[in-house]
Amino acid sequence: MQLEQKEDQAQFKLKNASASIKERRRRGLTWYPVTITQEDIGFGGKVVLELERPAHRQDLHLFQVGKTACVFSNAPGYSGPDRPVLSGVVTSVRRNKLLLATTKEALPDWVQDGSTLGIDLTFDEVSYREMNQALSAVMLAHGNRLAELRDVLLGARQASFREHKADDLFYPSALNDSQLVAVRHVISAQDVAIIHGPPGTGKTTTLVQAILETIRRERRVLVCAPSNTAVDLLTEKLAERGVNVIRLGNPSRVSELLLKHTLDAGVMAHASYAKMLAMRQTAEQHRDTANEHVRHFGFEERQHRQWLRDEARTLRQAADDLERFMTEDVLESVQVITCTLVGASHRHMRHLSFETVFIDEAAQALEPGCWIPIAKGQRLVLAGDHHQLPPTVKSEKAAREGLRETLFEKCIQRQPETARMLTVQYRMHAHIMGFSSEKFYGGQLVPHESVRHAGLEAYDLRFAPDLPVEFIDTAGCGFLEVAIPESRSTANPEEAHLLLERLAQLLAPYEPAEHDEHRHTPLTIGVIAPYRAQINYLKDAIEDSAVLNDLLLQRRLTVGTVDSFQGQERDIIAITLTRSNRQGEIGFLSDIRRMNVGMTRARRKLLLVGDSSTLCCHPFFVDLLAYVKRVGGYFQIARGCDSFINDIHIAPEVQFEYPDLALAKNN
Repeated sequence: MQLEQKEDQAQFKLKNASASIKERRRRGLTWYPVTITQEDIGFGGKVVLELERPAHRQDLHLFQVGKTACVFSNAPGYSGPDRPVLSGVVTSVRRNKLLLATTKEALPDWVQDGSTLGIDLTFDEVSYREMNQALSAVMLAHGNRLAELRDVLLGARQASFREHKADDLFYPSALNDSQLVAVRHVISAQDVAIIHGPPGTGKTTTLVQAILETIRRERRVLVCAPSNTAVDLLTEKLAERGVNVIRLGNPSRVSELLLKHTLDAGVMAHASYAKMLAMRQTAEQHRDTANEHVRHFGFEERQHRQWLRDEARTLRQAADDLERFMTEDVLESVQVITCTLVGASHRHMRHLSFETVFIDEAAQALEPGCWIPIAKGQRLVLAGDHHQLPPTVKSEKAAREGLRETLFEKCIQRQPETARMLTVQYRMHAHIMGFSSEKFYGGQLVPHESVRHAGLEAYDLRFAPDLPVEFIDTAGCGFLEVAIPESRSTANPEEAHLLLERLAQLLAPYEPAEHDEHRHTPLTIGVIAPYRAQINYLKDAIEDSAVLNDLLLQRRLTVGTVDSFQGQERDIIAITLTRSNRQGEIGFLSDIRRMNVGMTRARRKLLLVGDSSTLCCHPFFVDLLAYVKRVGGYFQIARGCDSFINDIHIAPEVQFEYPDLALAKNN
């Protein structure tokens, strides 16, 4: 953890030292411009500022309660690494307003000189502090429930389960058999249960059902995830099912349903809220009156001012106490509290305990972060898939020494009986699913009838005939990669053009019109590349294609890395594998979990372009090409070809049957 913290801090400084305000704002790290709408005195006599950004600014941001931030001026003379800043901690975030508890007893002159102000998030020390404290608590745990859970999760003690009846589920649902088995498994677990959800198998739906069944048996549960996006999704799904849920922390996106279920909204709906508001307003009036200029200032006036200040302080304290009571009252009355892993250390949560703690996306969560909510529970439910994206670890040394291995992986490997895998997938055509199922899930995945043969021709006959999986091999064409030293990235311009030309050719028969039967469910396309330099090249090249650029402007075509598509899906996924060199080096394409995520984003069509002579230095790609050939989707570009696409046509006699993957095709 210390290695990771050091590396993270170094990268944060490097990234932000040269980034413009516009770029930092795009990343969610900055509000600019902001105005000070209120100034108050907080704990220890320190200044508390209310800052507001323009109402039309709805940029997504990373500001949330507990984060450290600093106010800065953009006036001439206040730029550069040595610019003066006013540091503090964010204590409240409400749409376009936030409260910053500063470290100063008086505002610096530069804050008050009328120049344009902004606020930056600073390096997140809080998360590391909470994770380190959680690790210490786990290591020192002895003779308590945390010690027992630790031993079960790490395989030193056997997990236990209680017997249950087959018909003991209360809530009606349309879950399939494997999902129902997983829900019953959660109910019967006394220590830990794992819902293993491969791509498209309805993990979130199953998890929500398991939570519903649990709150029928328990008064209140804690639901966490490592990302704000995942927490928001679970909050919305639970709210839609009528659950009394409170979202702790700042949502990553603005929606009416989410805002209605934030802690702030819960407090504002409390019966005592109007009383607290009146107390605060009276306190402000007393403070303003005490600070008014008086021409004749004698003993009585001084005494009156002091009384007003004392009265304002007393009212503020009473309002704070009432707000604390309302917050505790709201949290005591809810069925589910949702938050991020680090959010489980929130000051409002310190006194709360839970019978069950749920952690979604647990296979993407750093182990130290997971221990924060686990310490608050008597039993644990993990949901995720360790064959998809691992957690982000910035320090390679920390990753090698074990930080990348998650608690989810440790438990599922050491106590496999704790896990139940979902086996019916509802996203992909059978052939898109087939390789992932064989390589990662022991061949256990089964396509639901609604998607088994749902290729592009099932969407629209103008695409017929078509292959759901297609690999265009550039071996021998001389499409060599280009290294970009400045960004330590890699591009392959010729391969990018090949991919886009094939994509444009694929879409040529389909020209959606106003009367199109699919206008309410338009075709969506995702273009994925493993390297940022290749993505930049693709985006530039798409502008030169009228067909593709129109789709980009309509937001029906998106370009990004695998990470940016996590949890998403598209009708067509096109992947440029980029690497092509004589040394057989494939870089982080060797992280086969990323490839699994990329390929399983596709619903109807998976298009891959790459150099087999480079890729097949890794056994994963040897198996992938063998599979593609088996399903009849392999094409090779002729050496010295004049055109990137040599009229690839799919023969009409191609038939798709599952599970028989032997196909006839003219190549």
